[in-house]
Amino acid sequence: MRLHRLLLSLGLLYLVTTFLAGPALTAGPTLARRTAIVEAVERVRPAVVNIHSERVVKKPTDDLFALAPSQSRVNGMGTGIVIDPRGYIITNQHVVEDVNLIRVRLADGTALTAKVLARDPETDLALLKVDVSRPLATMPLGTAHDLMVGETVIAIGNAYGYEHTVSTGIVSAVKRDVTLNKEVSYKSLIQTDAAINPGNSGGPLLNIHGELVGVNVAIRAGAQGIGFAIPVDTMIRAAADMMSIRKRNGTWHGLIVRDCVDTSQPVPTRSLVVERTESNSPALRAGLQTGDIIRQVADRAISHSLDLECALLGRSAGDTVPVVVLRNGQEQRLALALQNAERLPTSPSDLVWRKLGLKLSPVQPELVSRTHQQLHGGLAVAEVQPDSVAARAGIQRGDILVGLHQWETLTLDNVVFVLTHPDLPTFNPLRFYIVRSGQVHRGWLQNVE
Repeated sequence: MRLHRLLLSLGLLYLVTTFLAGPALTAGPTLARRTAIVEAVERVRPAVVNIHSERVVKKPTDDLFALAPSQSRVNGMGTGIVIDPRGYIITNQHVVEDVNLIRVRLADGTALTAKVLARDPETDLALLKVDVSRPLATMPLGTAHDLMVGETVIAIGNAYGYEHTVSTGIVSAVKRDVTLNKEVSYKSLIQTDAAINPGNSGGPLLNIHGELVGVNVAIRAGAQGIGFAIPVDTMIRAAADMMSIRKRNGTWHGLIVRDCVDTSQPVPTRSLVVERTESNSPALRAGLQTGDIIRQVADRAISHSLDLECALLGRSAGDTVPVVVLRNGQEQRLALALQNAERLPTSPSDLVWRKLGLKLSPVQPELVSRTHQQLHGGLAVAEVQPDSVAARAGIQRGDILVGLHQWETLTLDNVVFVLTHPDLPTFNPLRFYIVRSGQVHRGWLQNVE
């Protein structure tokens, strides 16, 4: 009898334990599969967009400035990162270079037409805009300052047209200088063995917390597991410049700021420090000082320079915006009254000096026509302002400027025509043509405003 009861008790115990263990055996593996990578991808996926472009292939021509008629259309692809909920997107400049049409597809399948607002060929980044009826999810921004060789990273992109393709790998190296060909080179890139393919360009490289650490930009042709990304810190500086309210709104705050990252703590922290204020500027009148740490602008917490420009974007001249700064360990509350950006000077020579950093004077037409029979004259470079747009482009005193974009420059009025053209933002970077030592040279003027 006792044996019977013992066996019965053991049978009930078996049934109870089996019943209780059933759900655990189902849920346990599911939870184990839900890794940090899975959660990171789910978190950022809505902030990644797929880009499809169309460009016109032109017939070759001997005409120096001609825009030849189209011969055929070629489709391209890339990836973009949403950096502001109003529809501002960062991608690579080479993804949208010379394109005629850009279509963006959001993670939910919504298809939108995008336009290029600004380009930064030096960093190979471009700013796009789509018109949206609702706020878009934005990408969390991390830092590349504390990246460790060997740590896990995640890439998301439109690889070969397969939208939102996810791949993983490690950081193979940091601060890698890369030369792809005679015309394309990059400085201080992140190297990774995460699968980067055509179509990934402009997409995010993430850490396992789902924070952006880089913008995927290039692969080494013929190699396996060698891809590169622009550090997010470089992207923030370039995007802040392209998103500046002076360029987007025509308004002015007068702040010169510096992005700082403190990596001494377990979790790196960003801060935005006032380096100086421009003379007679709204920032100076508001009482902002060198060394102030900007904590908040309007209702937006500020961690970096892109935050600052986004917080002020869309506001009009005359608007007063509350600003909170940390000064000597104490919070200060200030009022920043925006104003119109300085108006274009009326003098053509002043305009050219301000925008390009050049002083120009006409030359005898035969000085350039002997170089190229299609040229009819030009403007001699008498002076180049140090660290100006022209100086950074390599223009030197003694050069003869013979063309901008697709037009010859015979007079200062020709130059002013280009610099005040309503489509100037789409010309950037602005192609220039000079005669030097009897030969025609071509180059790019970057960030002409």
